[in-house]
Amino acid sequence: MAKYIISIDQSTQGTKALLFDETGSIMRRTDRPHKQIINEKGWVSHDPEEIYSNVLEVVRELLEGVEKECVVGLGISNQRETSLAWNRITGKPYGNAVVWQCARAVDVCARVEAAGAAEVIRQKTGMNLSPYFPASKIAWLLENEEGAKEAAERHEICHGTIDSWLVFKLTEGKEYRTDYSNASRTQLFNIFDLKWDAEICKLFGIDPANMAEVTDSDACFGETDFEGLLPHKIPIHGVLGDSHGSLFGQGCLQPGMIKSTYGTGSSIMMNIGEKPILSTHGVVTSLAWKIGGKVNYVLEGNLNYTGAVITWLKDDLQIIASPGETGPLAKAAIQEDSLYLVPAFSGLGAPYWDSEARASVVGMSRTTRKAEFVRAALECIAYQITDVVQAMAEDAGVPVKELRVDGGPTRNDYLMQFQSNIADTGVLVPDSEELSAIGPAYAAGLQLGVWDESIFGKLNRVSYKPDMDAKKREQKYAGWKKAVASVITNK
Repeated sequence: MAKYIISIDQSTQGTKALLFDETGSIMRRTDRPHKQIINEKGWVSHDPEEIYSNVLEVVRELLEGVEKECVVGLGISNQRETSLAWNRITGKPYGNAVVWQCARAVDVCARVEAAGAAEVIRQKTGMNLSPYFPASKIAWLLENEEGAKEAAERHEICHGTIDSWLVFKLTEGKEYRTDYSNASRTQLFNIFDLKWDAEICKLFGIDPANMAEVTDSDACFGETDFEGLLPHKIPIHGVLGDSHGSLFGQGCLQPGMIKSTYGTGSSIMMNIGEKPILSTHGVVTSLAWKIGGKVNYVLEGNLNYTGAVITWLKDDLQIIASPGETGPLAKAAIQEDSLYLVPAFSGLGAPYWDSEARASVVGMSRTTRKAEFVRAALECIAYQITDVVQAMAEDAGVPVKELRVDGGPTRNDYLMQFQSNIADTGVLVPDSEELSAIGPAYAAGLQLGVWDESIFGKLNRVSYKPDMDAKKREQKYAGWKKAVASVITNK
């Protein structure tokens, strides 16, 4: 009998379900978007109930015409720092989820910083204090959503990231778990002691007893039949934050290997092995995963707006009809035009960490037209990623010779060649965009014996090499750094 693995990729914009056969090939994919809830303050939210309903719907569509008895396991990847709280007994959420992009918890962080705890948090979690991470988002939910604080006091609350919500719902409330990759991104998890940190939890007004059980990334998280969509229950194996999933799927299993995911935002990750390195260059340290009983650490830099810049061009500015227009427009732009776009729509992430910075267009001239503006929007993606890659190289003490990439924007050959040029490194683009889903699928299939480690050789890649003059590269990058400096706030 054939053996199939389902992988759920729950991302910022929507939810995908993918079906893998026993060779590791993707048989089919279904997807469904969910609403982006943005209020007048710029707060970004998602409806957890809509997300879970969409999970069931995409799986229902995925299984149409499939031999359901052949499905043997499930992997899950998730948008990571998005945070929510729900009642442990009823399963009902307290308000909407606070999306990772949303900086509404900035006052919570200011309060913690005023208590002099910022460096303690960095030393224990590997992360600079920021409203980007779930610690302050969960605190905000407890303080602002009706009934949440009281439920927490009665230990009738669950709170955390989307993976723990999906595991809870898919197992009919039997399991409240998260994996090491997601736990390490909460800013509540001690990455050295490998447990929820009581001191840090207290700083945010969170009881560690209310946090999810932390489970190895390839262990069993419970069983599900998707509320009767399958004739039998299957184990949930392979739960990973989306960027960790793509790192695993890319086969970045050895120290020094690095990948960048181009999604709504971007996560750039370098595997640094079994011992952590605390960054001094503006990136963070977290766990890649705990697989096979061993932890791997990563350096990571996160960017709020990369692929989302293209969405902004299309949906808000309406100067393009589809993302596919950007490459030809960028190639048609006047190459000497000095326009830079700094997309700090909700502050700057790594390596600057300035939540008060605001977006800016710098260097506009009389030659600036639509094509130049689109080119600047594309190039700002590569500039931001290069900032992070250089910071990681400094922290790890190794040059970056190769950047493995994934995500929809990697199909843009102008962007990929410019990325190679401005980072001065090789860029490898796989023949699949689904790395966030491939990682947990691989982890689940490995654990269940569906395939062996030769699965990591399955991807084919297109290679880009630098072809820009060194002097031109230096001039263009110096212009970018100057543009960024112009939007960084004086504190």
